[in-house]
Amino acid sequence: MEKVFVTGADGLLGNNLVRLLLKKKYSVKIFLQSGKPLGYLSDLPIEVSHGDILNKGEISRAVKGCDVVIHAAALTNTWPTQGEIYYHVNVDGTRNVVEAAKEHGVKRFIHVGTSNSFGAGTTEDPGNELKPFVADKYKLDYITSKYKAQEYLLEEVAKGFPALIVNPTFMIGPYDVKPSSGKMIISVARGQVPGYSKGGRNFVYVNDVAAAIVNAIHKGRIGEGYVLGNANLSYKEMFEKIAGIVGEKAPKLKMPPVLVNSYGRISGWMGTLRGKEPVINYPLAVISNEQHFYDCSKAVNELDMPQTPVEDAIREAVKWFNKEGYLP
Repeated sequence: MEKVFVTGADGLLGNNLVRLLLKKKYSVKIFLQSGKPLGYLSDLPIEVSHGDILNKGEISRAVKGCDVVIHAAALTNTWPTQGEIYYHVNVDGTRNVVEAAKEHGVKRFIHVGTSNSFGAGTTEDPGNELKPFVADKYKLDYITSKYKAQEYLLEEVAKGFPALIVNPTFMIGPYDVKPSSGKMIISVARGQVPGYSKGGRNFVYVNDVAAAIVNAIHKGRIGEGYVLGNANLSYKEMFEKIAGIVGEKAPKLKMPPVLVNSYGRISGWMGTLRGKEPVINYPLAVISNEQHFYDCSKAVNELDMPQTPVEDAIREAVKWFNKEGYLP
């Protein structure tokens, strides 16, 4: 039985990924930040190690004896928009996990990146793994640091390190503890979305992403990146799907980009003054006015990635949010 080491196991992706690994009969060892509770992982038959991803010794001791590493841990905040901490966690932390994997002769290293590390596109010309990174223009250090980590991985691959990279789009599904992407669903369900911006993005069921990652243990090509996504939808279309499932009215007001951007800028200023994360900041406002669409056929063809309808992903998320008391 192969032993798989997973960082970031307590997040939206991690919770679903660990469950699928167990279902596929892998032995699973997770690495959690010191002091973090197991949460929804507490009843699972897994081995647990605690430590700091920035502590080389703790990571090395944890990786020992594992055959495969899936590195999903990352600082994904978008507030504050910039800060050295993003590079420490997302780049230096990745370097530490890679060094530990090399030290202990791991057979395969699967790095969970972000689709933003490749150029996005439109309905007519969607982004893919060949389009260059351009998202540094948003000045979000989360995005830029994840791209830097990906570039580091590719440098290591050129030296013979057995790594590949998976790049999820906007994931929807259960176990969204934070919540992260699920904020969109909760806001629509509570009638808190006054309107929609003109942009859109690629949405995907989190368990389809987990399936592609598990498949990548034995499939996919070393040194390659794979955009893990599914449906390219405008925000209007996505809000309508959510509203139909939760039984609420979809927002009807189309907000012009200048209004969205102005609100994002003012909201960001107020957040800085109050020392509190705003509902939206200026970079996110700009992004919401653009199409961030991707062609995900490479992952479908090479990693046998499923393509579950987005409506099913929303239903699974809503069911979980209701069960856990996030929704009335």
